[in-house]
Amino acid sequence: MITGDNMIYTVTLNPSIDYTVRLENFTAGITNRTSGEEYSIGGKGINVSLILSELGVKSKALGFVAGFTGKAIEEELAVKGIETDLIRLKSGFSRINVKIFSDLESEINGQGPCISDEEFEMFLRKIEKISDGDTIIIAGSAPKIPVGDPYGKILERLKGRNVRIIVDASKEQLLNSLKYEPFLIKPNKQELSEIFGAEIGDEADIEKYVLELKRMGAKNVIVSLGSGGALMFDSAGNKYRSGVLKEKVLGTVGAGDSMVAGFAAGYEKTGDISYAFTLGTACGNATAFSAGLATKEKINEILKKLQS
Repeated sequence: MITGDNMIYTVTLNPSIDYTVRLENFTAGITNRTSGEEYSIGGKGINVSLILSELGVKSKALGFVAGFTGKAIEEELAVKGIETDLIRLKSGFSRINVKIFSDLESEINGQGPCISDEEFEMFLRKIEKISDGDTIIIAGSAPKIPVGDPYGKILERLKGRNVRIIVDASKEQLLNSLKYEPFLIKPNKQELSEIFGAEIGDEADIEKYVLELKRMGAKNVIVSLGSGGALMFDSAGNKYRSGVLKEKVLGTVGAGDSMVAGFAAGYEKTGDISYAFTLGTACGNATAFSAGLATKEKINEILKKLQS
């Protein structure tokens, strides 16, 4: 549980400005005009910090920013009252992602800037300052980095310390993290299928492959099922299930990050896995039912419904 000295660190190696557009209909090959649009800062780790802030839990955002978009990201995090220790890159600019909401939900994500060996080493020196009892949440994609596996490099610097590790990343990065025995990983059903090169059918299939992930080092595993809710398998062998409340879904961007934030906050506050999963579920649902990331009011509303 959290003490006055513990800190949650979020790592976003490739943050973004997210440009969200809403259209009645989208037709390729012609000029389309929006019915609504919003700008927000993004990147999975930054989303986690934003939701933690809504939950009244302090965090420190680590990562890289560059150019005019990077400056905007820094300024918005300051406005939100989120502590940062970001490295400003010498060249390039932080990426812009386009989220399109129309008949279908689509995304066009930028690549992000290149990071030199020297700049990444500067980042790793910041990682070395993380103390026993702290939590690190590594989430999202990595930009172009010459060092190979950036997440592995980060976790190697924490080896042997009593640091709670949470990883929400794609196939290769997730698999590479398992030897460091992360406290929590959160693949979705599709990612689970990609990891093992197998068709995932029913809950028995999910449990079979989750047990393999745990054998490889993961302590607790949440599997997102989209409209089917989520399943969690904890280190003690317990299984938890959550559904999705019947409310209009306004967008799924950030819902998974919100679940991670809720779980981390719930566990830091209580040390109770079951409550952490419930709060994570509430945060994920609340964001899906919001135009953007959830507010504390929406999270509390959904949490009461889940607990009733």
